[in-house]
Amino acid sequence: MSIKKKLLKAALKKEIKKERRKRAATPLILRIFGKIFAILAAVYAALFAVFFFDLDGKLMYYVVEPFLVKHYDKMERRNPLDVPYEMKKSE
Repeated sequence: MSIKKKLLKAALKKEIKKERRKRAATPLILRIFGKIFAILAAVYAALFAVFFFDLDGKLMYYVVEPFLVKHYDKMERRNPLDVPYEMKKSE
């Protein structure tokens, strides 16, 4: 192995040790809060996208409403016009 490669390898090892010391110096609680903040930021961005592009309304209009219309159109209903007039008075 050449001297340059050995020196580069040694320098890289020193840098890695420095990074490990820095990370170990960072309190665990700050790392946890950082991860929680990142997760909350991603959730906020997703909810903002839903609001901005009105994705919930589009879902209701294109998916849910046709399903409900199809379901309720198949239901059997009592026809009030078929009931004799005498029975309507007593109700």
